Amino acid sequence: MILMANEMQGRNDEEGTRVIPLDDLDFEAVIARSRAACDALSDDDDGLKRQVLAHAGNRWSLGIIHALGVAGTLRHAELARRLGGVTQRMLTRSLRQLERDGLIVRRDYGEVPPRVDYTLTPLGRELLVGMMPLWTWIIDNASAFRAARFRFDHDAPNTSQHSSKHSMNAMEE
Repeated sequence: MILMANEMQGRNDEEGTRVIPLDDLDFEAVIARSRAACDALSDDDDGLKRQVLAHAGNRWSLGIIHALGVAGTLRHAELARRLGGVTQRMLTRSLRQLERDGLIVRRDYGEVPPRVDYTLTPLGRELLVGMMPLWTWIIDNASAFRAARFRFDHDAPNTSQHSSKHSMNAMEE
């Protein structure tokens, strides 16, 4: 199927495989739909949207959602192991934000030593499913991102370095 998708899109393996066909995308219709959705938001809804997107776009929150989606119910320490590099403070903070927004459920067994685990809610599962097209798009375009970064880092003049050099030259004069 991947080979078919590459052949149909005229793309080679180095460019990635498009999962969402762009040929049928009516960009103007997408923009009109986006504008209508934004216009329909109340101030409260707009604030909520920004808050949810802020933590939904957070690497640790998405990692938690993914880990719980793949593994099911997990304890704090199990999540920490799966999310290499996360601090206990950041994991706890992310879990609380996700719980507050109804994306995960925290179950405290009231035992000593404490036993607490976390599970995705139906809303959390919807977020995971909703994020898949974005993750797929990122994977599909990984080589384009890398190429753009390479060009930026190596071909384009670095604005901050250029400004610093210009400022230093101006000070010397």
